[in-house]
Amino acid sequence: FFRSLHFPSCCTMAPQSGNMVQGAVLQCLEAATLGMPFEVWKTRMGRNRHETTIEAFKNVYKSGGAQAFWKGTSAKMVESATKGCILLYAKESILASLNKTGTSPGIAGALAGAGGGICQVSVMGPCTFLVTAVVTQKNATVGQFMKQTWAEQGIKGFYPGGSAIAMRQASNWASRQGFTEFVRNQMRNAFHGGDKKAKLTNRQEIYSGIIGGIMACWNHPFEVARIEMQASAAAGEAKVNMVTTLRNIHSTNGTQGLFQGVIPRVGLGIWQTLFMVIAPKLIANYMEKK
Repeated sequence: FFRSLHFPSCCTMAPQSGNMVQGAVLQCLEAATLGMPFEVWKTRMGRNRHETTIEAFKNVYKSGGAQAFWKGTSAKMVESATKGCILLYAKESILASLNKTGTSPGIAGALAGAGGGICQVSVMGPCTFLVTAVVTQKNATVGQFMKQTWAEQGIKGFYPGGSAIAMRQASNWASRQGFTEFVRNQMRNAFHGGDKKAKLTNRQEIYSGIIGGIMACWNHPFEVARIEMQASAAAGEAKVNMVTTLRNIHSTNGTQGLFQGVIPRVGLGIWQTLFMVIAPKLIANYMEKK
């Protein structure tokens, strides 16, 4: 399986080229499995903040059965392939450079993750907008919204909530990579005598990713703002900036409203961290042994 993700031809390519292929494949696998259900569930809760976690789950199911959890998959696959490619290329390149300078693992991970996350925004804006539109609007299709948005606003119409996406992605991957690298370092201290070059076991790597993914969800208010801004744009409502959106949500739903949907977000955070932070390390370890 790992060999299929790291094509033999990559052995003669620059490492960055292999990261691009690997990133696209891993991100598509992440989304096609549990990523999309968590995304749809979280998006519904971010827009319908009066619903509880279980109510939102049931309402998604009622809207179209099990397949409703994969609504908007076509746009998501385009997003996943491109953002996965960009993320792993940028993140791993920055991380490798910082490691050579002796930067601490946690700080290097945070800076690399932030850089990779920001690079993703160019392709994520249109795709997340289309997924949010079909999840929050009744009887909507990706094709319909693409045509309607292009006809009415052109390319800029696909980037509502761009500032919230940038803040979310930078803090997302800075946190996921940074916290995971911090936990990995603690694992070395606890189980490998503090040897900085020690290889963690697969189980220790996975536990590090789970903990890092959970800790990275502190920035959930940015995600709620992103959902609200994009859903409002899809519904034809007046545009407001991210700060105003956060204030409006807080005044209407309180602090709890800013963290609505955090449970499926935790699931998504763990799943994405395992695929995009831990899996590349496991693949690299596997290939070294071959």
